[in-house]
Amino acid sequence: MATVIEQHDDQQQASRWQTFALIAVALAGAITLAMLILTLGHANRERDRALELQRRSYDVMILARTLAGTIARSEASLGRYVISGDSKLGQIYADEWTLAGAQLDRLDLLVEDRAQQRLIDRLRAAYGTRGQELSAIALSTTYHRNRQAYALYYQAGQARALTQIGRTLDALIDGERVLLEQRSAVAHDTVVHSNRIAGGLALFVIALAIGGVVLGWLILRAVGERAEAHAEARAERARAEELASAVEAATQELKVQEAKLRQAQKMDALGQLTGGIAHDFNNMLAVVLGGLELAKRAEAEADVRRHLDSATEGAHRAAALTRRLLMFSREEALTPECLTPRKLVADMRDLLDRTLGDGVKVTVEDATTDWQLFGDRTQMENAILNLAVNARDAMEGRGELTIRTAEARVGADALPRAAAGDYVLLSVTDTGSGMTPEVVERVFEPFFTTKPAGKGTGLGLSQIFGLVGQMGGDVTIRTAPGEGTTVHLFFPRHIAKPVVAPVEADTPAPDQSDEPGTLRILLVEDDPRVLAATMEALRELGHDPIACGDPREAEGLLARHPGIRLIVSDVLMPHITGPELIAALRPRHPDVAVLFVTGFAGEAQAAGFEGHEVLRKPFTLAGLERGVAAALKRADGPVCAAA
Repeated sequence: MATVIEQHDDQQQASRWQTFALIAVALAGAITLAMLILTLGHANRERDRALELQRRSYDVMILARTLAGTIARSEASLGRYVISGDSKLGQIYADEWTLAGAQLDRLDLLVEDRAQQRLIDRLRAAYGTRGQELSAIALSTTYHRNRQAYALYYQAGQARALTQIGRTLDALIDGERVLLEQRSAVAHDTVVHSNRIAGGLALFVIALAIGGVVLGWLILRAVGERAEAHAEARAERARAEELASAVEAATQELKVQEAKLRQAQKMDALGQLTGGIAHDFNNMLAVVLGGLELAKRAEAEADVRRHLDSATEGAHRAAALTRRLLMFSREEALTPECLTPRKLVADMRDLLDRTLGDGVKVTVEDATTDWQLFGDRTQMENAILNLAVNARDAMEGRGELTIRTAEARVGADALPRAAAGDYVLLSVTDTGSGMTPEVVERVFEPFFTTKPAGKGTGLGLSQIFGLVGQMGGDVTIRTAPGEGTTVHLFFPRHIAKPVVAPVEADTPAPDQSDEPGTLRILLVEDDPRVLAATMEALRELGHDPIACGDPREAEGLLARHPGIRLIVSDVLMPHITGPELIAALRPRHPDVAVLFVTGFAGEAQAAGFEGHEVLRKPFTLAGLERGVAAALKRADGPVCAAA
């Protein structure tokens, strides 16, 4: 009996050990399986990360080559622009150079390595230096300084910045190639290491499978399913890459077609612009030439004066059209002032009546108190006149035009582009045919017009949109076919600063020689005809002008002629511009007043006009006299008195 009990105990103990063994095998198999899964997952993540780094390296090398090509195309376009003077080539140069800057920014985002980032910083510095060199060439060509442009372009071909860009790009590509090799080696080592671990674990699983076939079979099946999943993932990745390639090809084709369409629209707009300007200028020149010819034939002094006044009015209209074009291109300096809405519209009433004709009834409604706006009077008058003329054309010369001035408090998000605040509201309403949604969507585009060829340039509404945007306001349109049109202009309210009366001091009476009528003036002008005409105009006003045909001689003339109180200078001149001349003279002659005379300010406007009076060409004797007086009295800036 004792032996049976002992055998039973031995069997129970064996069974217990077998159970423990099976549990141990199952537990070891589970742990091994978990380790195998974790190892494979880690290997996959490391491989994916290595592939991502490799792709980034390839993107960096491709983008660097693309950047080099873009810069080369930009400089080639600039060279053709310098030779031919064709503004389209200059625009191509500017577009390509801007694209190169965007590619450089993208390259900066892709690079992660510190050494490569230092190369990007060096490349950006060389790109900025090169941009300044090429901008000087383009500016010289734009101002028709061909000899200077040729010389600068030849020097730019041997400039250090160009060589540095090429060397830096090559170094960047070489460095990325080294990184690619390192990343590939790391990826390979990671995969090999993971494979070794996986192989050892697989052998251990096989050893454990001797004690549990079912468990081993389940593990093998799980491994097989995972392998199939990886195969399917690779197949999906391959299909995704093919789809991305197809999308990229379609995108490139779409960009090409879009560029062709944009070029066609540009050519059509240029044709409309040319016809409209030619029509307007021919009318104005007919008035000028006819008036001068009639003045030659007239015998009575009254008839001569009448014909000369007519020719002068035509010339002023031509100058006003030129100013409109300069305002559209943002090349004309502005003279903002405080404006009262009701007075601005009231002063234009006679002009509107003469311009619109008897078939249009003009009604003015004012709902303002004392609110003011701050802007250029000429631009504001042009905006109102353009809206009125467009309304007359929409009414086919007969109808009712209503101009309203009001005050509005605008909340957040009430206007598409302007912030919340107080606004002066100017509205123009007509009883015309109205506009369709398609026309409203394009109405503010430059050169867009619904008028026949030769009847308009398409500049008016785009100028209004730019003017209101520059002043921080907004434009809205309410219209529908057959219901007329209302254009709302929102201008920010300007709070006028009170004028502080100056404190009178016991100062001696000014010397009579300080009056504007007895000024000694240095006139700097490179055009002999303009120099002679302006000299005569200054003498006619009673001044003592000193001619300077070369800005480089201005310093010597100031030294030889003491007592010069005012410098009247052109802006764009050979060798040195007017603002550059004044900047060079200012340290040695800080008390001399300055009056710039210009018809085309260009980019010098923002860099040298600060604190100085500007007189636009063409000008009258009265305008020149006002410019001289304003240059002498100019202080810290415009001060607005409350209306």
